[in-house]
Amino acid sequence: MKKLNWQEPLALFDIAQTRQLESLASARIQHGPSLMDQAGLAVAKLAMAIQPFAPCYWIFCGPGNNGGDGLEAATHLKKWGRQVRVVLWQADLQRPTDAAKALHKAQALGISIQADLPSEVGSQDLCIDAMLGIGLRTPASTDSEAQMQSWIESIYKFGADVLAVDVPSGLNANTGQFQNNSNAPHIQARHTLQLLSAKPGCLTALGRDACGALWLDALGSEDLQQSTQAIAQLNVASKPVNQALHASHKGTFGDVAVIGGEDLDARGMGMRGAVDLAASAALHAGAGRVMVCYLSSNAKTSRMPEIMQRKLEALNLKTGAIVCGCGGGLAVLKILPKVLQESMQLVLDADALNAISKDLWLRDLLRLRSAKRMSTVITPHPLEAARLLNTNSAAVQNDRLQAAQTLADDLKCTVVLKGSGTVIAKTGQTHMINPTGNASLATGGTGDVLAGLVGARMAQGMPEFEAACAAVYEHGQAADAWNLPTLTAGKLAELIRGPQTASWSPSLCGT
Repeated sequence: MKKLNWQEPLALFDIAQTRQLESLASARIQHGPSLMDQAGLAVAKLAMAIQPFAPCYWIFCGPGNNGGDGLEAATHLKKWGRQVRVVLWQADLQRPTDAAKALHKAQALGISIQADLPSEVGSQDLCIDAMLGIGLRTPASTDSEAQMQSWIESIYKFGADVLAVDVPSGLNANTGQFQNNSNAPHIQARHTLQLLSAKPGCLTALGRDACGALWLDALGSEDLQQSTQAIAQLNVASKPVNQALHASHKGTFGDVAVIGGEDLDARGMGMRGAVDLAASAALHAGAGRVMVCYLSSNAKTSRMPEIMQRKLEALNLKTGAIVCGCGGGLAVLKILPKVLQESMQLVLDADALNAISKDLWLRDLLRLRSAKRMSTVITPHPLEAARLLNTNSAAVQNDRLQAAQTLADDLKCTVVLKGSGTVIAKTGQTHMINPTGNASLATGGTGDVLAGLVGARMAQGMPEFEAACAAVYEHGQAADAWNLPTLTAGKLAELIRGPQTASWSPSLCGT
């Protein structure tokens, strides 16, 4: 068993894949504890580790194998001399074979088993949620299912810490969404122990908040996982970009040009700041030269003296990386065809994506880039992704992995679907789900910073998919390192780190 480390590679498996792993792992057990017994032991060990002196361990057991895991945990805790109370959902139901055996073992040990929710639970007790796990199937439609949902909500409202078995009950292990989104604020475990495999739903959408601290016990299935194609991978820190040698010059780390910033009088909104933020991020990320092209007839010089201003006709779109769309407004429509057809390395964000979502010709130009071996990364938030998919943001959020993959397949590019557990997708690549970042990124301009950072990593020689993965991780990592109440986008850009510089050792010098 291990607590998940965001810096270590980790394969993520969906429900169907986990079921397959479970079947393979069970089939090879000839003697010794069953897979359910091993799972129950893992739950009991973690319960003791996180709350060793709990006055009582309340274990809420559902009708399936997740409930069986909870019953096995109860027997172990009882044998260790702990106070255990089992709350059993519909005790007269016929349970799966292993779960029925676990119930019989608990009864034989004289464990207190009740069929009704307790009226209260002590604040120092530990609640173990073994109601559904990955067994969630359909939204509540019958009285029994509605009552089940009521039970699940109650577990998380007693006020005691909750340890969820596999996933918090009601959370879709594939998508990170609840069957009833209104329950999301209430169902937040302090700890979640994933069994057999790590699931993507625990790392994206609402899963990040619902699961709390994530733990994993593969129950000896590591070798089986290696022979199974994972649906996604955890995005981890990439290798640093090339070290900045002493003999480097400003051309060593490439050029980034940011195009955007609509006139103030075009729509009553001025958005030059979006360009400045993206450019600042590229600059702090170590790009050799950073240029800005404001789509504004009255734009003044850049706010940063290190950043060079260019007219569009003066930009060589075939060199360096182009970041287009930040604060582009309606003005971006005029220059997008040229940018899409000439830029060898391109990051599209914000209004560039909105323009493409409304224009079939622009969409076709974007698709054609891949055939011409031009690199493209798009960085939509859920609403921008919904516009590109001709749907709504709720549909995108309901299956973020699928939405990102659909966009990647359709538009022939790398997709960075921003949000909690940002998803990076490209046709032929395993999805990446990013673990870094926090709510401090939920402020205007942080997306522009990410676009500039992606551009810098592409300019420094990273392929588009790897550049997107690296930039998303670093972007979130910078936010995680900030420990003051408010993180502005401008400050975030300044926290981005560039290439490592070569070290100088005094031992090399004469004395």
